[in-house]
Amino acid sequence: MKHGSPYGTHRVLEPAGVLPQPAWKIDNTMAIYDNEILIDVSALNIDSASFTQIKSVCENDEARIAAMILDIVAQRGKHHNPVTGSGGMLIGTVAQIGPALAGKIDLKVGDKIATLVSLSLTPLRIQQIKKIHMHQDQVEIAGQAILFETGLYAKLPTDIDEKLALAILDVAGAPAQTARLVKPGDTVVVIGGGGKSGTLCVYEAKKQAGPSGCVIGVSPFAKDCQRMTELGWVDHALQVDATNALALMEAVAKVTDGQLADVVINCVNIQNTEMGSILATRQHGKIYFFSMATSFTAAALGAEGVGKDVEMIVGNGYATGHADHALNLLRESAKLRELFEQLYV
Repeated sequence: MKHGSPYGTHRVLEPAGVLPQPAWKIDNTMAIYDNEILIDVSALNIDSASFTQIKSVCENDEARIAAMILDIVAQRGKHHNPVTGSGGMLIGTVAQIGPALAGKIDLKVGDKIATLVSLSLTPLRIQQIKKIHMHQDQVEIAGQAILFETGLYAKLPTDIDEKLALAILDVAGAPAQTARLVKPGDTVVVIGGGGKSGTLCVYEAKKQAGPSGCVIGVSPFAKDCQRMTELGWVDHALQVDATNALALMEAVAKVTDGQLADVVINCVNIQNTEMGSILATRQHGKIYFFSMATSFTAAALGAEGVGKDVEMIVGNGYATGHADHALNLLRESAKLRELFEQLYV
C-alpha cells in the first residue's frame, strides 16, 4: 500500500504542482493509500451558492440536476462546481482506515462521520443518486469518498438527526467566526439573515452583542423578514435586496441613526452583494464574507473606490471547535432546534 501526501497532492491529475482544492481534476479511484480514510457516503450537502447555480441552470428539473452533479464528478473526480468554485460536504460511514493512521485518529470502521472539508477537494465516486432535496441543498447518494490524512471530520452526534447535523455542520464556520467578531454593544448586520447560516449568525450575534447591541437581519423576502421578527433575535428585519448597494446602505443608516454597522456578516448565496456589505459598514468596521458567491476582487477594489477603510475577512469555513460550537447552539436553544428540525428532518 502506497503512502500519500498528508495534503492529498498525490491525487492531483491536472494541473501538476497544485493542491487538490484548486486542481481541475483529481484521482478518484477508491483504492486507498496507507494514510487515507475510505468513506461509504450516504448524503452530500451541496454548498448553497453551488446548488443555487445548478438549480438555475437546470431550471429546477431534478433529472437535469442529477445529471449535472454526476457530470461534474465524472469530469473532475470531485464535486467542484466550475462556475462557483465551491463544493459542500458529506456524511457517511467509515469503511476502511489506512494502516499509517492506526492509533493516530479517534475513528474506527463503522463510525458515522461528517467531513469538515470541502467536496471541492474530496475524491468522490457516485454510483447512484437516490433523492434530491430541492429546498435543503442535500442529495442522498450511494457512493464513496476519500478523506486525506489532514482532512477534518466530526463524528455524528447521537442526539441530533443526521440530516440536521449535515445541514448545520456544512455552515459551522459561520456562527463560530461570528462569536469571535461580535463584541458587547456592537451593531451587527447579517445579510441573508433568513437563511441557514444567516439564522445561526443572527442567533450568535444576539448572544454576543447583548442587550446593549443591535442586530439587523437583511433579506429580500417578506417571509424571511417575518420569521426573523417572530424568532426575536433581530432588532430590525430589513426587506432589502443586497445587490442594490445604495438601498441597503440607506436602510441600515435609517435604523442606526446614520452610524451604520460595526460588523457585517454576509451569508447570501448570490453574486454582487459586495458593495452593499461595504456601504453598510462604518469606517474601520469589519465584514465577514462567509458567502462563497463573493468576488474578493470586487470587494477589495470596491472598498477602495468608495474610500472605505474596512477590515474584510475571508469566509474560512473552519474555526477551532466550530463543529461542536454549531451543534451546541441547537442544544441550548429549543426554538432554534425546532426551526431547523422543521426544515431538515
